[in-house]
Amino acid sequence: MTIRERGAATGASVPGRDPRTLPKAELHLHLLAAMRPATLAELAAEDGRTAPDPRAFTTFTEFQRIFQAAYDATSARPGNLRRVVAELVEDVAADGGVWVQPHFDPHSYQHFGPAEHVLELVLEAGRQAGERCGVGFGLTIAVSRHGSPEEAVRLARFAVRHAGRGIHALGLTGDEGACPAEPFAEAFAVAREAGLTSAPHAGELRGPDSVRAVVEHLGATRIAHGIRAAEDPALLESLAEQGVSMDVCLTSNRVLGVVPDLTRHPLPDLLAAGVRCSLGTDDPLMFGSSLADEYLIARDTLGLTDQQLAEIARTSVETGDAPADLIAVAVAGIDDWLRRDPDPARRSPTDRIVA
Repeated sequence: MTIRERGAATGASVPGRDPRTLPKAELHLHLLAAMRPATLAELAAEDGRTAPDPRAFTTFTEFQRIFQAAYDATSARPGNLRRVVAELVEDVAADGGVWVQPHFDPHSYQHFGPAEHVLELVLEAGRQAGERCGVGFGLTIAVSRHGSPEEAVRLARFAVRHAGRGIHALGLTGDEGACPAEPFAEAFAVAREAGLTSAPHAGELRGPDSVRAVVEHLGATRIAHGIRAAEDPALLESLAEQGVSMDVCLTSNRVLGVVPDLTRHPLPDLLAAGVRCSLGTDDPLMFGSSLADEYLIARDTLGLTDQQLAEIARTSVETGDAPADLIAVAVAGIDDWLRRDPDPARRSPTDRIVA
């Protein structure tokens, strides 16, 4: 019986170590959609609005309405945006995260001032919360497929001006079915030349050709989603050989219908092919999953072992853009996690990870 078959057949939790104490990085997270539902409701009420139920959507239009409500809540005043960033860091820390790198574009908030000012507001909020919680904070600047290639180049040059000072990667979001990756090649070339990571979305709404396109034309070394590559064994072999990693979001894929159910998710196939994968939450405001939840789903539904979870966490830390000293401490913490007794009944009350 395969790992996947064992997890599906039992339908029960596989005993193991607590994934909340496993040091890990959160690389696939959109800043606005990381807002807590209670915070959305509270901030909307302060401005006399009723926030939509962030989990009650059945169409893409309703999904976008929730995004708009989150934007309205954070754009009302700078303090709201600071609060959402701080709470994001706190939530990642509670799940054992040691580094978080959300996708964000500060140009959406220019009514707060120049984009540089908004960027510093977000980075400072992230750093302050990170110092309290023991979490490193950085950003992936998000280029939209729905914008023009010229706009993407301007955004890439903005990212380059702040490379290594809080901005670490260039992402590409939006409908990959309607907007192919090729027109954005120049923007990603500008980013890569400055040492920024190429981390576009692909392989979610479109199949293997979309994944192949971001690797060949955008120089992607880390792909948000990417799971549709599992439909092409030759592509999987190539991705493994090139060391291209994928930031996979299990709950997101189920809720949006990318996979019919979690027992049929291709994550085990990706790992078996040698493709390195991390786990992320994508839009926890809408999907209701935490970072630790994603690891529990991987173990309890897909049947992954603690060794595999540790390798996923190691990938998240090593393929992200955290400082070298943070990576070293986190990797040591992952090794320590694996050395622990997985039986909670035999574990010392003081036996915990410090990452």
